[in-house]
Amino acid sequence: MTPLADEDRRGFPARLPLAALAALPGSYLGAAEYLGWPHPDVAPPLAALVFGIAIVGAAFVLAWAAETAQVDVSAGLAIAVLALVAVLPEYAVDLVFTWEAGQEFAREGTCVPPPGEADPCSLALANMTGANRVLVGFGWPLVVLVGALAVRRAHRESASTHEGRIELAPVMSVEVVFLALATLYSLSLPLRTSLTMVDAAVFLAIFAGYAWRLSKAPVEEPKLLGVSEWVGRQERRPRRWWVIGMFTFAGVVILATAEHFAQNLVDTGKSLGVDEFLLVQWVAPLASESPELIVACLYAARLMASHSLGTLLSSKVNQWTLLVGTIPIVFAISSGGTHGLPLDGHQRLELLLTATQSLFAVSILANLGLTTIGATTLFVLFAAQFTASIVLPDAANRVVILVLSGLYVVLAVGQLVRRRHIGARTARDGVVTPLPELAGRSS
Repeated sequence: MTPLADEDRRGFPARLPLAALAALPGSYLGAAEYLGWPHPDVAPPLAALVFGIAIVGAAFVLAWAAETAQVDVSAGLAIAVLALVAVLPEYAVDLVFTWEAGQEFAREGTCVPPPGEADPCSLALANMTGANRVLVGFGWPLVVLVGALAVRRAHRESASTHEGRIELAPVMSVEVVFLALATLYSLSLPLRTSLTMVDAAVFLAIFAGYAWRLSKAPVEEPKLLGVSEWVGRQERRPRRWWVIGMFTFAGVVILATAEHFAQNLVDTGKSLGVDEFLLVQWVAPLASESPELIVACLYAARLMASHSLGTLLSSKVNQWTLLVGTIPIVFAISSGGTHGLPLDGHQRLELLLTATQSLFAVSILANLGLTTIGATTLFVLFAAQFTASIVLPDAANRVVILVLSGLYVVLAVGQLVRRRHIGARTARDGVVTPLPELAGRSS
């Protein structure tokens, strides 16, 4: 986004209603399908386009709300709220699959699907693991690329981009540490036969600690432009109502459209003969992750690289704690019992690959920075498994998963050993150091 002209700065910004208007057709169509309102019967490709435009409009409103929120709350907490709202599509899509898996388990006492149909329990985890790997393997490298192009276009170095590296603010050590805690626990999941309520309690406790820690961060005066600048100049009470309203609007739009967006993309793929498991694992997550990817790219394009990567890092923490912790709870409610979500051999391999990728991601961020080399490594390894899952038979793909999981662990251990001193400081800062002190380091 570019700065508004002087005359636009003084009056009501036109971009806000334009973004809202772009979101309305998809929002109505999605709400109508949920509530039984009259609506046209739209073909899946066109419906995916309408819902996608709505999500883009909501992403702009979400970014403006998060920027303005930094007037009243810390930047870290604002980014965490933004990430939580932006990740709502992934929650909506994945929990729908989980609910359906619970219903199937309640009827049959198992998750074995009828002939010719995909395993509903497998689909629930495929969506979650695919979303996490897309976020790290595609999203993180994407913001490095967008940030580098923005710097080149501006012919100057950004305050948070130096020599092909995105630097995170010291307060973001909180995200790195809590992601590390969730990742260390997640390494035990491939050894299980089910995802249980005990796992839910652990992941939710980690998320609660993360949210509590962020709430202690101090408020700093942000640099606002355009819509966020206009809202930020309002008096305190109306400003807060504007921010709440914008967050609420974006959240409602995302909830009304996300599942339909993903489902219509899946239906479009099915009509082209693409396997349902691959659609759920890759296409649906890419669609449901689009709000935070769009928001992160908007930050990167405005030379706010730290905020850009910070948004995706917060999204990863949200998904690897709150989302994973919610899955067994929804499954238990849907199935009417306390049995955990069953895990077969392939699902355990998917969890292994996702957990080891997360471990490598944490090791890269141990020094609170993501270099071009690190981003490229993340993308190449992600692309290798993505390609293998599409072109190779199941047996060969499982070998690739095991090899890549081992490679992630070796690379992560190497990084952590090499950066053990700075990693120890990051861990201490994330848990113990007062956040006002960390904020002072970046000012």
